[in-house]
Amino acid sequence: ARETSVGGDAMSAPPSCMLPIISSQFCGLLAIFSLLTRKKATPKQELSARERCENWFLLYGVFWISCFTAIVAFGLYEQMDKWGYLLVCGGLAAPLLLQPALLPSLTKESSLPLLQRFCTKANVWIAIFSFLGNYWGTHYFYCVLKAKYTLPFLPSHQLNGVPISMYLATHFYFCFYHALGSKVLRWVSRSFEPTIWRKIFYVSTVCVMSYTVAFMETFTISAFPYYTFENRSQAYTVGSAFYAIYLVVSLPLFARLDEMPGGHSCSETALNSLGAWAAVHTMLDIVRLFLGIEL
Repeated sequence: ARETSVGGDAMSAPPSCMLPIISSQFCGLLAIFSLLTRKKATPKQELSARERCENWFLLYGVFWISCFTAIVAFGLYEQMDKWGYLLVCGGLAAPLLLQPALLPSLTKESSLPLLQRFCTKANVWIAIFSFLGNYWGTHYFYCVLKAKYTLPFLPSHQLNGVPISMYLATHFYFCFYHALGSKVLRWVSRSFEPTIWRKIFYVSTVCVMSYTVAFMETFTISAFPYYTFENRSQAYTVGSAFYAIYLVVSLPLFARLDEMPGGHSCSETALNSLGAWAAVHTMLDIVRLFLGIEL
């Protein structure tokens, strides 16, 4: 996935300032939460195709996270060449990408044409956003955070300076993140009365969730030694905020997909994802220009 900080054979401890940063964000959320007004309880509704797809993404996330944990914990990546990386990342992405066509019953969408299934649209949205995030966005991590891939097989098996296996890995990372984000944001929308405090809580939740997810990815993968940063502490603090720009834009936009009556067509889904990336790209470049860094 996007911003993965590493540095050795053991998981590196984050700087001490991360505890107050994360805890202060959650304390702020709790303060706003206390001002919300709960809606009256309503009868439980049948799960939508979107919710069933989110459940599938989250359930599959348990599997691929377990696989990655074993690979990193036991140093199995040291026995992998470029084809090994491609096999692992491609193999883990394949069930998500193929499910809409081969097993639509998982989300109870067998009766719908392929392009009308939410699971198809979700994969299209994530595939476009994650591809562009790798192809263009990675270079902002290279120049702003001085990140660098050092995989032994490079420069082969790369596209625009990014290992091809990372394009595939980002797909299942982002499927998990966006499914989780959609669940949380739906809970906020459905559980509380639409007051100004709910709007503030919604936006704050997006920001806190984005920063926390970015930091947790950086921290949990820090034992993997082939994606390095010039300053590891900066990667945890500033780097997490930089990576969070992706999610601040993408989480709420993905969460709106097919939520309104009539839903989105597959082409509208693609345009929505392209628009999300255009916003992220612009924000990344504004940060770069503010810091006075050349690409």
